[in-house]
Amino acid sequence: MTDYFLQTNITFNHQQSAVENHNIFTALPRPEIHSAAQDKAIIVHVFFSQNKNLDDLNEFQLLAKSAQVEIAQVITTARCTPQAKYFVGQGKAEEIAQAVELHNANVILVNHQLTPAQTRNLESLCQCRVVDRTGLILDIFAQRARSHEGKLQVELAQLKHLYTRLIRRKTGLDQQKGAVGLRGPGETQLETDRRLIKVRLAQLQNRLEKVAKQRNQNRQTRQKADIPTISLVGYTNAGKSTLFNQITQANVYVEDQLFATLDPTLRRLQIQDVGTTILADTVGFVRELPHDLVSAFKSTLQETTEASLLLHVIDSADSRKLENIQVVNEVLQEINADKVPTLLVYNKIDKLENVVPHIEYNDENQPLAVYLSAQSGIGMDLLFDAIRQRLKNTILSLTIRLSPNQGKIRHAFYQLDCVRQEQVNELGEYQLNVAIDQVEWMKLTKKFAELQEFNQAEKID
Repeated sequence: MTDYFLQTNITFNHQQSAVENHNIFTALPRPEIHSAAQDKAIIVHVFFSQNKNLDDLNEFQLLAKSAQVEIAQVITTARCTPQAKYFVGQGKAEEIAQAVELHNANVILVNHQLTPAQTRNLESLCQCRVVDRTGLILDIFAQRARSHEGKLQVELAQLKHLYTRLIRRKTGLDQQKGAVGLRGPGETQLETDRRLIKVRLAQLQNRLEKVAKQRNQNRQTRQKADIPTISLVGYTNAGKSTLFNQITQANVYVEDQLFATLDPTLRRLQIQDVGTTILADTVGFVRELPHDLVSAFKSTLQETTEASLLLHVIDSADSRKLENIQVVNEVLQEINADKVPTLLVYNKIDKLENVVPHIEYNDENQPLAVYLSAQSGIGMDLLFDAIRQRLKNTILSLTIRLSPNQGKIRHAFYQLDCVRQEQVNELGEYQLNVAIDQVEWMKLTKKFAELQEFNQAEKID
């Protein structure tokens, strides 16, 4: 008779299965629960090429710190291929076990994707938890999820990842019926937990489908109203949320750490010559982003695929910015957003020497890239100018005469910030010289029939 447990230190038993707990579980204790006992970790990294590039290792250490983990020691090794049993060699695995005992560490973080067998073997040898790169990223997402949708998406990704991590140990948790003719080996705990995971996965999929329908309805409403959407994308910690706050004054949480913000945020904007727009801040991307996360966050990332313009935020001070750009482009291609018009935003130029805010143009004289600093605010006017040039529609030049009792129409023009000059005659009539986007003008003529007589308008080049 057998009992089964999860590799992430979550024990299944006949009293309560971990799958039955609908709260998000994490491979690492949450900081709010274990604030007094922070995890102490041994970092393990394997170089598979002769060129020992430390950038991947440094990024993984940032991920560990983002998960509120204290790094006790970093162990590196070089191999041509992963070893089947421990991923690292036998001698290096024993060295890791000694480091765990020396530093009294309670978790091993491996900057690679391990198989369930490799994780189990390392745990048995070192007598502590082993979390691979995918598990660490999932854990950070679990800690950062705040909205109902975000928690559902993270739990879905975690269950998909953990489904293959169910293994068995020999104790006595087979379950059987107690009636005559029904006695026998019964349903094992592993089979029970697999079934429960499948049930929970189905529940999460159904809930997220409802959320996706709601998001789709909101997008369709914006599309019918011809409201363009601008979506912020980029490598994690490139400064997307700082830029979002600078543009919208939204006061979104900002911190110099990986995946500081997780839940998407949308804000309404008024941009000259463009009109009403929606700005969306999305989750950051990272190398080897778990596929389960991409799949779970499909409805959130759909905001990116349906956007009118992508602002690809780049950390210009990062030595690997070209590689980061490639990583983001690969994720965009995976979610079918690679065809959306993109404006590159090179952020953090205040950390570089001899770089001033400016706009780069392509051969068609369209803005291709903007150089700015979201932290200090320099170059923000150039960003608005570039967005206006990329999104502006045909602008109409109109002279509108309104009677004193047509204040609602006058107010609508001022809300769109399209009034260039206003005069009041002796009869109290308002004469407005306006430069208005053609789409916004058509909306107003539908709302106010009195404006139909002014349809003879001149276009501004």
